[in-house]
Amino acid sequence: MILSLYVARRFLRMTARIFLIFFAILMLIDMLDQLRRFSGQIGLRRAAELSLLHVPANIYTILPLILALGAIALFLGLARSSELVVVRAAGRSALRFLAAPVVTTLLLGIVLVAVLNPIAAATSNRYETLSAQLRHGSAQVLSVSAEGLWLRQGGSEGQTVIRAQRTNTDGTALTGVTILTFDADGALAQRIAASRAVLDQGAWNLTEAKIWDLSDPNPEADARVMDSFTLPSTLTPDTIRDGFRDPTEISIWDLPRYIRGLEEAGFQAREHRVWLQSELALPVFLAAMVLIAAAFTMRHARLGRTGPKVMFALLLAFGAFFLRSFAQVLGDNGQIPVLLAAWTPPVATVLASIGLLLHLEDG
Repeated sequence: MILSLYVARRFLRMTARIFLIFFAILMLIDMLDQLRRFSGQIGLRRAAELSLLHVPANIYTILPLILALGAIALFLGLARSSELVVVRAAGRSALRFLAAPVVTTLLLGIVLVAVLNPIAAATSNRYETLSAQLRHGSAQVLSVSAEGLWLRQGGSEGQTVIRAQRTNTDGTALTGVTILTFDADGALAQRIAASRAVLDQGAWNLTEAKIWDLSDPNPEADARVMDSFTLPSTLTPDTIRDGFRDPTEISIWDLPRYIRGLEEAGFQAREHRVWLQSELALPVFLAAMVLIAAAFTMRHARLGRTGPKVMFALLLAFGAFFLRSFAQVLGDNGQIPVLLAAWTPPVATVLASIGLLLHLEDG
C-alpha cells in the first residue's frame, strides 16, 4: 500500500508538471494567434483573456498525450534510480506494480470528465461568443431548449425572434411557429403565429398565419388572418446549421438534455451522442496511454535503447490518439454505431497494451 501511494504521488506530480508546461506553451501560441486574428481590434490584455478562455478546451483535447508523457517520465525516472529493480527483487510483478498508476489514472480521468469538462465547455462557449461578436458583431442565431427551437435574425429595421415546436434536419422548415418582431428601438412591434414556415431565398414563407400589431391598443380586434404571408429574413441554411452548439461547448452534465432537445426538435444528434460516449470512455483511454508507456519504458535503464523505446511509446500513443479521433469521425458520419466509435479504441488499446506487457515482461 505504501509503495502504491508513493508511485501514485510521483505519477501525479510528473503529470501536473507536464500539464503546466503544455498550458504555458499553448497560452503563448494562442495569444499570438488571437493578436493576429483580431489585429487592430484587441490589445495584449484582451488577447490574454481570450486565450485563457480558448486554451482549456485545447489542452483538454490533448489530455491523453499529456498522461502518456507523464507515464513515460515516471517509468524512466524509476528505472534510472533503480527503484524498478528493487520492486522486482521484492517479488512484485509488472502488472501488479502497474495497478497504482492505472487506478490513479482511472480516478483522475473521472475527475477530469466531471470537473474539467464543464470548465472547458463553459470557457469554450464564452470564447466562441466573444470571438463571434468581434468578427460579426452578433452571437449565434440558433438555440435548442425543452420549449422547442429558437432562431434569431436581425436587420436594419430591428430584431426578430422565431420559436418553433419542430423542424426538419437543416432548420429550414418549421412547424408550430411563433414570431416576435422588435423595432429598431428594441420595442415589441408584432407577433405572428403560423402553422408552418419554410425558408426561401431571403424570406420565410408562412402558412395559416395570424398577425397581431402590438402597437395598436387592441391587437386582437385588429388581428389579421392570412393563408400565406412572407416575412423577410437574413438567415440561410448555412447560418442556421452554423448556429448549432458544438458538443465540446456543452458540459457533459447538460449534454443528455441537449441531445433530447435536438431530437425532439427534429434534428440529428449523432455527433453529440458520439461525443458523450467518448467522454464517458475517456478514463479508460487515459489508462490505455499509461499502459502503452509502461510497455516500452518500464525496463531497467542499463539495458539500453531508451531513446528508441521512448520513440516507439510516443508513436503508439499518437497512433491510438489518431485512431480514437478517426473512429469519432466515422461515428459522426454514421459509418459505424455510436458505441462502437466511442468505446472500441480505448478497449482495443488497453487489451493490446496488456498483451504487449505480458509478452515483454513474462513472455
